[in-house]
Order: sequence, then C-alpha cells, then structure tokens
Amino acid sequence: MANVMLVLTLVAVALGASSNEEKVTQFFDGSETHTNNWAVLVCTSRFWFNYRHMANALSMYRTVKRMGIPDSHIVLMLADDMACNPRNAFPAAVYDHPRKTIDLYGDNVEVDYRGYEVTVENFIRLLTGRVAADTPRNKRLLTDDKSNVFIYMTGHGGEDFLKFQDSEEINSYDIADAFKQMWEKQRYREILFMIDTCQANTMYSKFDSPNILSIGSSKKGQNSLSHFHDYDLGVSVIDRFTYYNLEFFESVDSSSKQTMADLIAAYNTSLIQSDPGVRTDLFARDLAK
Repeated sequence: MANVMLVLTLVAVALGASSNEEKVTQFFDGSETHTNNWAVLVCTSRFWFNYRHMANALSMYRTVKRMGIPDSHIVLMLADDMACNPRNAFPAAVYDHPRKTIDLYGDNVEVDYRGYEVTVENFIRLLTGRVAADTPRNKRLLTDDKSNVFIYMTGHGGEDFLKFQDSEEINSYDIADAFKQMWEKQRYREILFMIDTCQANTMYSKFDSPNILSIGSSKKGQNSLSHFHDYDLGVSVIDRFTYYNLEFFESVDSSSKQTMADLIAAYNTSLIQSDPGVRTDLFARDLAK
C-alpha cells in the first residue's frame, strides 16, 4: 500500500468516508489480508490527580473515531470517572487543554469497562478472547486474522510494569504472553502498541510475536511528563507524549499521505521532554509505505 490512508494503517482511516472505489482498493491493498480495524484504549489510573490519564485516553478515543473506527470496533476502558468527580469544576466534562474548547466526554462517548471493571484480568481476557459466555458484545474484542488492532495504554508505570487502579500491576511478560495467544488464535493481522507511562519502552521489551509495531513514551529510567496545568481544575490535563501524537494525528485525514515513518520523525524530544522508543524488528512492513 503505497499511500497509507492513515498515518497508522493499523489505527485505520475512515472506511466510511472513502466513497470512491479507488480509495477503498488502496486501503485494502488490493487483497483480502486486511479487512477491519479495532482499537483498545486503556486508562489504568484512579483518583482526581490522575485526571490527565483519563484525558489521554479520551483524546485518543476522539481521534480514532474521527479517523473512521466506529464505536462497535473500539473498546474503551476507564478506571475512574473524572467527569463526575465532586472536585470537577466543570461537571460531566473532561478537557485536555486549559482553553477547554473540546469536551472529550460530551454526549457521544461509549465507555465499555469503567471503574473497578478495569483490571489486569479483564484486560488480558479481552485481548485473548477468554471472556465469560454471557459477556456482552461491547466488552469483547471480536477480531480475526484480518484485523489491524491499535492498543493504547496510559497510567503510572515503571520498569516492565504498569499499575492498574493503584492496587495491581501488569508486566511486560503478561502483555507479551497475551499477544502470543492472540497470534496463535488468529486474533490479529497487525498490532500497533502505544504506551504513555514512565519507563514505557521497557513494556514492549519482552514481545516476541510477529507483526507488532511498538511505540513508547520514555526510555528505561526516565519519566513521562505531563503537559498543560489547568488552574481551574488544579491538575494537569494531558501528558506530553500523547499530546504531540494527537497534534500529528489532527493533521491526518482520508486524503493524507503521511506514514508511520512521518509520525516517528515528528517526535521532538525537547518538546516531549523524554525519549520515545520505537520497536520495529517484529513488524514486517516498511514504515514509510
């Protein structure tokens, strides 16, 4: 596919917006190897002072929807509800910028796992398909061997771990094993794994399954920093790495020619104030195509 309609072929650009046959053919690469796109967006943090992590996830949710992935193919996991927190000076709203131009919560957000449903066990069961028989459709990842899956995670972490709910952790081995099960069960074609946390790049160090492109916000021993403090709310409202990814994504639409290589080249460590990492050895395709 010479022209990637989305800066992430994996995240998907607007299938619905592609009205002419040429764009559809181009998107599917003229083959049947890729037919659908999914996104799993996870905020693992509770408590008001972690407002920015929920804003990170909701901002990414807004972006993948704008790019054409429907709610039926998005699984959104939010460990807390900042919109309804009594400290919120703007009830039922979440913002990622002090200007407050876009309410990320709004009227059109479908949260699939919320509060104490956001656990390590539920996340792994979601990825591997090992959910209870009575699990509703919106809590299932109904992918197959033709699915490109974008998995985004944000929260507090450290070397080889990410906290869930401030009470448990998922480690790099857990995620690597879940991806291995997904590959063996033909639950994905390609995965874009993106994580925004301290020492994020260690979280993909144990991956060994094919067709996975991994991007992290910070190297081992390094923090991932917040951005934009909102004095009305008393908290920071987004993290730097996520903000600059979103800034790039906002320039992408169904006619764009940007590639993953362009996204990675756009990373400016002086603005992000950490060293993003990219792991490409498991990913077969050229990032510039």
